[in-house]
Order: sequence, then C-alpha cells, then structure tokens
Amino acid sequence: MPKMKTHKGAAKRLKKTKSGKIKRFKAFKSHILTKKSAKRKRNLRKGTLVFKGDQKRIAQLLP
Repeated sequence: MPKMKTHKGAAKRLKKTKSGKIKRFKAFKSHILTKKSAKRKRNLRKGTLVFKGDQKRIAQLLP
C-alpha cells in the first residue's frame, strides 16, 4: 500500500501539538478590521484547538 500524502492546504493552516491535538488559527482577521474592537482583534491573534468532533477527520489530512 502506498504512503498517505499530506493534504498541503491543511498543513499550511493546522499544526499538531506535542500531545497530539490539532492547533488552528482563528478566522475574521483578514479585512474589515475598523469596526472590530482592539480586544477582539487581539484575541483573534491567538491560536486555538480544533473542536473534538472534527479532530479525527482532520487528523487524516495530516498523517
């Protein structure tokens, strides 16, 4: 059986943590930033973990 290939689109957006969880970046930070508060924009900079229900499906994209 051939090796599984990494999904390059997912690889650019997601990272595996040392414990095996998947880290992602937050959306809504690319444009129309004037109406968003500084606190909201600051919180959008931080990474967060992928929802537990999606984790198994996304893990298949990143062998």
